[in-house]
Amino acid sequence: MKVKLITSISIALLLARWKQTLVAAIGVTFGITMFITLLGFMTGLNDLLDGLVLNRTPHIRLYNEILASKIQPIDYSEEYKKSYNFISTVKPKNEKLEIYNSGAIINKLKQDTRVMGIAPKVTTQVFFNVGAIDLTGVINGVDVEAESKLFFFQDYVVDGNYIDLNNTPNSIILGKGAADKMLAQIGDIVQVTTAKGDRLQLKVVGYFQSGIQEVDKVQNYTSIATAQKILGVSNSYITDIQVKLKLMETAPIVATEYANLFDLEALDIQTANSQFETGSSVRSLISYAVGITLLIVAGFGIYNILNMMIYEKIDTIAILKATGFSGKDVKRIFITIALSIGIFGGILGLLGGLGLSIIIDNIPFNTAALPTVKTYPINYNPKFYIIGIIFSIITTYFAGYLPSRKASKSDPVVIIRGK
Repeated sequence: MKVKLITSISIALLLARWKQTLVAAIGVTFGITMFITLLGFMTGLNDLLDGLVLNRTPHIRLYNEILASKIQPIDYSEEYKKSYNFISTVKPKNEKLEIYNSGAIINKLKQDTRVMGIAPKVTTQVFFNVGAIDLTGVINGVDVEAESKLFFFQDYVVDGNYIDLNNTPNSIILGKGAADKMLAQIGDIVQVTTAKGDRLQLKVVGYFQSGIQEVDKVQNYTSIATAQKILGVSNSYITDIQVKLKLMETAPIVATEYANLFDLEALDIQTANSQFETGSSVRSLISYAVGITLLIVAGFGIYNILNMMIYEKIDTIAILKATGFSGKDVKRIFITIALSIGIFGGILGLLGGLGLSIIIDNIPFNTAALPTVKTYPINYNPKFYIIGIIFSIITTYFAGYLPSRKASKSDPVVIIRGK
C-alpha cells in the first residue's frame, strides 16, 4: 500500500514541475545518445583501421628466416669450451628461404582442430623493367581461393577479377601504387627480373589496393605456380605458410608450439601488430572517458533540478512528514523521481543513439585510399547499450540520493514555524 502511495506522490511531483522534469530527461537522453553514438563510431573506426592490416595478416606465419648460426665451430673445441669466444663478421648459414617438407607440414596443420584454414605463399623480390629504369617490388605467389577465403583478398582487388590469376597463365595483379608508377593498364605486359637475372613477362589482370600507400607501391600478386616459374623452382617450393586460427587470442601460444614442432620461425599476429592494438586501446579509452563525462554532466543537471524541486516543495515535505511519512519515505519519493527520469531518459537515449548511429552508417564515405569502405564505420555492439542504460540509472540514482537525504532530515516543525 505504501509503495503505491509513494509512487503516486512521486508522479504528482513529477507532473507538477513537468518542464523541469522534461529538461532533466532531455539531459539524460542527450548524454546516452552521444555516449552510444561516440562509442559506436570510434569502435567502428578502430575496427576499420585495424582491419586494414589485421584482415590481411595471418594469425601465425611460418617461415624459414636466414640467420647466422649461433654455434660456431670453435664452440665444439674442448680446448676453448670454458672460454668466451668472440667472433666477428659471422655470415648467415648457407640455407634457402624454402620451407623444407612443406607438404607434410601443411597436412599436419590441417589435422589441428584449432586451425581454421591454411594459405601457402611464395614470396620473392623482383625488379620491374620500365624502359631504362628498374623498379623494385615484391611478388607474392598465393593460393587465390585460400587467400580470398581467409584474408578477403577479393575485397582489395579494386579493378579486374582476382580469379584471373588462376585462369590466365603468367598473370599478375599489380599494387595500385606500382601500377600508377609504371602507367600499366589492365591487359598490358610487364617484364620482371629476379635477383638471379631471370626474366619473365607477365600480363596485368587487375589492381590491388590495401589502403596503405607504401604497401601498394611494392606488393603484387600472382598464383603460386607463376611465382615458382619466375624463380625457376619446383612446384613444392613454398616460402611462407599462413595459418588462421579459430581463436586469434591463442596465436602466441600456438606459434611457440609450432616453432618447436616444425623448427621454423613462427610469428604471431599480436607480436607483428602490437602497435595497432595499442592505438585501438587508447582510442577506446578516450571514447569511454568522453561518453562517461557526458553522463556525469547530465547527472549534475538532475541533481540541480531535484535540489530546486526540494526547495520549492519544502512545504509539501513538511506536510508529508507531519501526516506520518518518515524520513525514509521522503527519501524514497525523491529517489523514485530521479530513477524515473533516468530510466525514461535512458530509454529515449538508447533509441536516439541507435537512430543517430544508423544515420551515420548510411552517410556515403568514398575515398581512393580505402576501396572497401563505402560508408562511415559504426559498431552496433550491444555492450554499449547495456553500459549506457546501467550508467544512466546509477548516475540519476546518486543525483537523487543527495537531495533526498537532505529532504528526509528536514524538521516539519521548523519549516512550518518559518512560514
